[in-house]
Amino acid sequence: MGVNQGKAALVVALAALAFPLAGCGFGGDDEPAREPDTAPAEEAAGKARERVQAYLDAMVAKDVATGRAQFCAAAHAAFDAAATGPNGDFADHFTVPTATITDVRPGPAGQEVSTSVTVTAGKQNVTRGLLFTVTRSGADWCIASEAPGGNTPAPASGSPAPAITP
Repeated sequence: MGVNQGKAALVVALAALAFPLAGCGFGGDDEPAREPDTAPAEEAAGKARERVQAYLDAMVAKDVATGRAQFCAAAHAAFDAAATGPNGDFADHFTVPTATITDVRPGPAGQEVSTSVTVTAGKQNVTRGLLFTVTRSGADWCIASEAPGGNTPAPASGSPAPAITP
């Protein structure tokens, strides 16, 4: 009878070990594991939006250090040379009362984030578009470049498609 109790205890112990392993991907998982350096489109767009919004907030607040921190390390030298210059985003002679993100989409070099930035110098307001390219750098996201312009916002879902004229 002692032999049967020993076998029963062994079966119970093995069963107890099998249940936690099932939760760790052991067997039965039909979905392939995602590569750690690839992100779904939604995550990429969200991270790009976060980085650019932080940069726009820094422009409004005239916080050069926070603005610089949003850029990739490879772009720091160019940022340092231009940011506080006469036409830089943090120039002393103007303010940025409003800056908004108008579009986020994938591009050839990363996520492209289009913005509309209003600059006030004296009594004059000027609104211009800026296009930011945001890319993944290791485990983090950063702004790789900034250029004048931007993408036309995508039509809202449910909007009629523009007519094609010959």
